[in-house]
Amino acid sequence: MKPQTSYRAISASVLALSAGNVLAATSGDFNVLTMNVAGLPAILNGNEVPGDKTTNTRTIGAKFAEYGYDIIHVQEDFNYHAYLYETDTHAYRTATSGGVPFGSGLNTLANYPWLDYERVKWDTCSDASGSDCLTPKGYTFMRLALDGSTAAGGSGSSSAFVDVYNLHTDAGTESADIAARAANIQQVADAIAARSAGNAVLVFGDTNSRYTRAGDGIRAFLAAGLTDPWVELVHAGSIPSAESICANPSTTPSCETVDKVFYRGSPLVSLQATAWAYESARFLQANGSILSDHNPIAVNFTWAAGASLRQSGFWGGPHGTWFSDVSALAAKPEPPRAATLTFRGGSRLDNVGLTLSDGTTAFAHGGTGGTASTLSLGAGEHWASAELCQGQKDGRTRNFYILATTSSGRTVAAGTRTADCATFAAPQGWGIVGFLGQGGDELDQLAFVYAPQ
Repeated sequence: MKPQTSYRAISASVLALSAGNVLAATSGDFNVLTMNVAGLPAILNGNEVPGDKTTNTRTIGAKFAEYGYDIIHVQEDFNYHAYLYETDTHAYRTATSGGVPFGSGLNTLANYPWLDYERVKWDTCSDASGSDCLTPKGYTFMRLALDGSTAAGGSGSSSAFVDVYNLHTDAGTESADIAARAANIQQVADAIAARSAGNAVLVFGDTNSRYTRAGDGIRAFLAAGLTDPWVELVHAGSIPSAESICANPSTTPSCETVDKVFYRGSPLVSLQATAWAYESARFLQANGSILSDHNPIAVNFTWAAGASLRQSGFWGGPHGTWFSDVSALAAKPEPPRAATLTFRGGSRLDNVGLTLSDGTTAFAHGGTGGTASTLSLGAGEHWASAELCQGQKDGRTRNFYILATTSSGRTVAAGTRTADCATFAAPQGWGIVGFLGQGGDELDQLAFVYAPQ
């Protein structure tokens, strides 16, 4: 089944109003495309693709616009990048990091906004059978809003984020290349463990890897809890043991290419792949010739906000170490409730914490500075909303202030209010029970976890 452009119906949840705010969607569908666009300078690599690279790149961009894929990752988007964006019309696109030898060739085009975008260079590269160390190849990270909400979210609504990684690993088949490629894949797997704990994840791009080449290390993504929809949908969950090289354009979905897609859901956002296909027939020149030496891959997904846990939007800056209470909260046999809130603050917000009503779990994030403020909740009372204020410290955006309001109207605060604030109110019938974000000695970035009350 070939994935088609995702036309998302406007659900009742999108149109509903609460406290004067439009609620974000709590479920939907989307599709992704990964494509190596063969954008190395023609003098360095013609990629065995007929025609002029400038013209071919313009055609690729026009087809991106025509089919409207929701999230597109491209690799080798080097010296012809301007022509790709010239004919594309996606609302959200990453800025290029440059041509050879300055850029990584990785870019994203999407119908959804994101925050916390970052480019990361590989720790290991090999020039054993190519020039992989010529450019700063690596991976990119973004936290993308599937519901289209902004980073701040809205009062009385939850937000649905997925952590999205684009990658282009070391190429070649010499022993040093294979070792570097395995190190690249493990570097992304380690990043997922560190910065995506508790979150839904998408990883797709040019892995230069095959399951039948064990040294590539591609199974590290499976070990990290991710699923390959090609294996899931085309091969009924069984990884093929015999190598099957694809033609270009591909004539069968069962053959394997090095371009791959992986995913996992979370307690906050469930994901399910529903269709997988080579999109080769859509990406041909007018005379039928290929546009790239790689077969593009598309996957359709459905998503839904968690039934037991959801989250707010984020406030603050993308600095510090990632933390998340989601996994601990998801392990609770009963819906969690906050019993005691404890915040620390002075000039800025130093620490946020709470103890759950089961008496067995206490969450605390940040440092030990500032003065503590504590509020114990009564029977039947829950944490209903939080106001956060952000500001600049040492050139970085941090949270300076928090004000918590309970369902009974009682409050507790810490830190120093600024002029840049946002309020996060739990959906009707839900309450705040935990945190996620980034921090160190203080709270750089903060969001809240909701559970039914």
